[in-house]
Amino acid sequence: MKVERSTLADIDSLLGDTDELLKRSYPGERDVRQPVHTVYVPGDRTTPDLPYQWGQQALECVEAHGGMLQLAERVITAARKEAGPGPAGQMPSLHQVAREAEMLAEAVTAKLEREPIEDLRLDFEDGFGDQGDENEDRWVIQAARDAVAGRSETGAPAFVGIRFKCMEEDTRARGLRTLDLFLSELVKAGGQLPDNLVLTLPKVTTIDQVRAMVIACRSLEAEHGLAEGTLTFEIQVETPQLILGADGTVPLAPALHVGAGRVTSLHYGTYDYSASLGVAAAYQAMDHPVADFAKNQMMLAVAGTGVHLSDGSTNILPLGEPAEVHHGWALHASLVRRHLKRGIYQGWDLHPHQLPTRFLATFAFYREGGAKAAQRLYNYVFKADSTVLDEPATAKALARYLDRGLVCGAHTEDFVTSRTNLSLAELGQLARTGSLD
Repeated sequence: MKVERSTLADIDSLLGDTDELLKRSYPGERDVRQPVHTVYVPGDRTTPDLPYQWGQQALECVEAHGGMLQLAERVITAARKEAGPGPAGQMPSLHQVAREAEMLAEAVTAKLEREPIEDLRLDFEDGFGDQGDENEDRWVIQAARDAVAGRSETGAPAFVGIRFKCMEEDTRARGLRTLDLFLSELVKAGGQLPDNLVLTLPKVTTIDQVRAMVIACRSLEAEHGLAEGTLTFEIQVETPQLILGADGTVPLAPALHVGAGRVTSLHYGTYDYSASLGVAAAYQAMDHPVADFAKNQMMLAVAGTGVHLSDGSTNILPLGEPAEVHHGWALHASLVRRHLKRGIYQGWDLHPHQLPTRFLATFAFYREGGAKAAQRLYNYVFKADSTVLDEPATAKALARYLDRGLVCGAHTEDFVTSRTNLSLAELGQLARTGSLD
């Protein structure tokens, strides 16, 4: 069928707004790293070497409770039981599990020594509370100085930032003052803002609060001589009003788009959100049905936008008697694996003892499917015979899976490049676009 020029012109005219919407609001994946977790620390308890200290505390706790190899075996065995028998109907042998556990334990130990915290958030909201204006001013200035000094410490995080009080009437002025003081001290102490600075806007209930944050960012940029667009922020989804508005709409999606390109991530707040819906304290958890409903909405909202997504936290900590410690680790590892399987690649950690299972579960997730994903990607790119017929969208997902595993340390560069016969640049392009063209 031949389409007349006039007909095509009419269609182009009709779809002009659609074309612009897709370009502006759904640009696809950003070429930026997403951390596997965010660690929240009260703003009055931070030190420049806090990440290193957390890593050492994590290693000491593991050593005191059977060692990293034993914990790795527990994590792998639990994951295998959950997955069930393989295609041949067999479970892996004890020898296979032992070998996998040995390599996993070695990789996670190195991670805890090298980069125990990927994303550090200095908390001046719930984790800090109301300590009065004078104390908050003093502590936020000190926290900013620690953040600058910490950039040269062993184990410095790739990302660091602040969570300030929300845009609600009672806390709005205090939160913006804290943010201003933090930025002022960063510029003063370091001469510029740190790379990968993250600002967290909590307890968002309306689209207008996001608009207000954009206004605040522009004002702070002008005040501190920063280029427009320098300040970006993540939104914490902790209120039911952001999932379902009073008018019956879902404000979550437009909240991203009124952010003027400044919204970088959505973070689920487990306990505030669950409590707001009346869930009893004993049942407030990352895997509660109300949590899954909210996170499914969040996944829909960020799809195609380049905005990242993070799960929340568990407050069941690996502390106390040995049985309690292992219970806390088992629960944490299962929840980390759960959100990874559901396509959420980041979560919150609240205590040093959660770091071992954060990385064990995460690394195991990427390593267990790494070889198959690499082979499928190789088959797709080089058009090799295969029992699986993959399409560009799946090739993109395979590349992203491998790239995420590489960036966090679960894979080595040699593993990825040798098995896919792709350069890191080619892998990155596939991960963003699904094509090498």
